[in-house]
Amino acid sequence: MSASEPGPRVLIADDQALVRSGFRLILTTRGIDVVGEAADGAEAVEAALLLRPDVVLMDIRMPNMDGLEAARRVLDQAPHCRVLMLTTFDLDRYVYAALAVGASGFLLKDVTPEYLATAVRLVNTGDALLAPSITRRLVERFACDDRGAGRAPESPGVHRDLEALTTRELEVLTLMGRGLSNTELARELTLSEATVKTHVARIFAKLTLRDRAQAVVLAYETGLVTPGGATDENQA
Repeated sequence: MSASEPGPRVLIADDQALVRSGFRLILTTRGIDVVGEAADGAEAVEAALLLRPDVVLMDIRMPNMDGLEAARRVLDQAPHCRVLMLTTFDLDRYVYAALAVGASGFLLKDVTPEYLATAVRLVNTGDALLAPSITRRLVERFACDDRGAGRAPESPGVHRDLEALTTRELEVLTLMGRGLSNTELARELTLSEATVKTHVARIFAKLTLRDRAQAVVLAYETGLVTPGGATDENQA
């Protein structure tokens, strides 16, 4: 991001005031505008619709309305917004539920300040991000569950037929399913990042995918990626 380019506008939703103030400090000192805070899910929905942030940092466990329901309502009413889920727990049911409501990322609260700021910028550009330990659990779940129990429900309108994709697009989707970023995809395929972004955009359009989080789930659901083919955690 250039010095003149404004950073994403962020809403922080967490029931702990200390956490909110800490996140605000981390983000504002890195050029990211925090436009508001919310202490529970109901407040988060109201603030998101009023302030129209680019990204909502949404805690999972909050009073009155939990973060998952709040995220669902925000994304239903403000589809332009991106939601990055935050929790101290990397439990499976939260991962699948977060992906099912359309969250673009899922991070543990013990991430470094730099990683948090990077995550906000990534999801703001339409990318998706999962913490390494969560990506690993996602892979393990698909490995041990042949019938698909516990997976995130398929999003409405998402096509599971991969025949519409070209050979190159299938290759790109496979690598996305293994957790590679656009930069890593460009390096792996010896392509420019601009070309990679074009392939990714076409994949999303053809398969009616919202973002990379859905692409990862689709890659495993269709068997395009198998757990044994996953990359190591630094590519999550």
